[in-house]
Amino acid sequence: MSDDPSPSIPGRAGLDALPGLTFDLDLLDGSLGEAAFVRPIVEAAVSAALLETIARVHVPMELSVRIVGNAESQDLNRDYRGKDKPTNVLSFPGTDPDDLMDAFDMAEAGGPPVMLGDLVIAGPVVVTEAGEQNKQVHHHLAHLSLHGVLHLMGFDHIEEEDAEEMEALEREILAGLGISDPYALPE
Repeated sequence: MSDDPSPSIPGRAGLDALPGLTFDLDLLDGSLGEAAFVRPIVEAAVSAALLETIARVHVPMELSVRIVGNAESQDLNRDYRGKDKPTNVLSFPGTDPDDLMDAFDMAEAGGPPVMLGDLVIAGPVVVTEAGEQNKQVHHHLAHLSLHGVLHLMGFDHIEEEDAEEMEALEREILAGLGISDPYALPE
């Protein structure tokens, strides 16, 4: 695990590649570090995930990410998933994934922005998992950020076939960011 104050995420296009995106990041927990450390990591992962899954980057769309502590994560996980413990990332779609293409069509025609949704990431869980899995914190944060975006876009990992598809896409996107396979077993 690394506490590098200025992590490098090579190959990142950044949010400039998504001119239609309104992006908010609320850093409510400091366990991942200052906003100057967290923001570029989350932005790189979000932009990479969106660029890989949508073609209409100029369409108005909105996405928010909240970095929270364990208590808020546990409350949300209990209230929305019935699991009374903090979790690494929660995804709250603003638009039903089955309706996303229609929402993009409407937004492109001058309708309201596509509400992609909200991600809630538990900073302390990210730090703990990174240590347990011998990963760099900023790599694990990038992975969980893009994992959450993929959930907003309709990807899931409940069924084995869907999990394989989602994990393959995560590996591809992370490789483009210079991050190794998060599912590889340690040697």
